[in-house]
Amino acid sequence: MPKVTLPQLPVSGLFAVMKPSGPTSMSVINDLKQLVGNSRLFVDADKLETRGKGKIPTRGKRARGIVKIGQGGTLDPLADGVLVVGIGKGTRHLNEFLDCVKEYRTTALLGCETDTYDSEGSRVRVAPWRHVTREAVESALSNFRGEIHQAPPIFSALKMEGRPLYDYARKGIPLPRPIEKRKVTIHSLDILEWKGSDHQFRWPEKEFTSDEKKAMEKALEGVEENPIIKDELEPAVGDESPTAFVLSMKVSGGTYVRSIVHDLGHAVGSAAHVVTLTRSRQGRFALEPATDSEDKGCVPWDVFSRASESEGDVGEDGWTQWEREVIDHLEIVEGPKPQKTS
Repeated sequence: MPKVTLPQLPVSGLFAVMKPSGPTSMSVINDLKQLVGNSRLFVDADKLETRGKGKIPTRGKRARGIVKIGQGGTLDPLADGVLVVGIGKGTRHLNEFLDCVKEYRTTALLGCETDTYDSEGSRVRVAPWRHVTREAVESALSNFRGEIHQAPPIFSALKMEGRPLYDYARKGIPLPRPIEKRKVTIHSLDILEWKGSDHQFRWPEKEFTSDEKKAMEKALEGVEENPIIKDELEPAVGDESPTAFVLSMKVSGGTYVRSIVHDLGHAVGSAAHVVTLTRSRQGRFALEPATDSEDKGCVPWDVFSRASESEGDVGEDGWTQWEREVIDHLEIVEGPKPQKTS
C-alpha cells in the first residue's frame, strides 16, 4: 500500500464513524479518544514520548489538554449510522453539521405509542392498526412534506421555565403553556418498504401504570382540553404482528424523526413508534457516498472495536489499520475551511 502524504503532523480534521445501535454517542466519542489520544496522527510525537501511551481521561482540563474531540450531532442509543467526528481544529466546524440536511431510514411499528416515541420507552397507549393500509399511509405522508411545524415529545430533556419537559409528565405538573413547535423542512418522505406483519418487531413489554397515565394527563391539562390516555384494544388474531413499514426521508436540521412517526400514527387513526433508526447521511458524509460527488464515506465501527482490543501491527506506510482507515476518510482542517484529502 503506497504511503499517504499528509501535511505536518499532528493534524486536525473531520471524519465520520458508522455508529452501531446500542451505545450512546458520548460513549463512542470516549472510546475513540483512547485511540486518537495515543496516535501521532493527532498528538505531537514528543508529547506522546514524554507522556507515554496509556488510558486517556475523558473529562476535565487534563483530558482537553491531550486532544480535543467532539461530534456534530448526537444519535440516540437506538439509532445507528453517520456520526461526524471532529479532532483538534476540526471541532470548530462541527456546528455546520447540526443545521445541515440529513437523511434517515426508520422502521415504524403501528398500534402502540411510547413515552419516548421509540421502542426504548414504555407503552403509553395501544390503538387499532389492522385498518391501516399502505395507501392510507402514503396519502397521509403528503401532510408531512415541505415546511411543517413539529412539537418535540413531552418526554424530552427540553426545558420549559427551567424544568425538563419529562419532569412535568412524570410528576403530573400541568404544563404552563403549549410545547413550542419548531419549523422544519421535510424535503422528501416516502415508504421504502411495506413489511406488513412479516417481521420480528414487537411492542415494548413495559407499559405505563394507571398512575403514570394520570400524571401525564395532568401535565397535559394546561395545554389540552380533557386529555385522556386510553387503550383501544383490538381482538388478537393468533400470533399476528402489528403492521410495520420503513420510511426514507431527507430533512432539515432539528427535525424529530420520532415525532414524524408518532404523528403519522395519529394521522392514520392508530398509534406508532420507531423501532429502527439509521442516519444514512449528514451533510457530505454518507453511508453510501455517491461516486460522482465530493461525498465522504464512514469508517465502520468494528475497525475501532478491534483496535481498542489490539491496535495491530504498523504497516509499510507507517500506520496501523485504524489510522489508515481514518486517513482515507479524513478531511484535514488547516484553516477556516476543511481541506479534503485525496
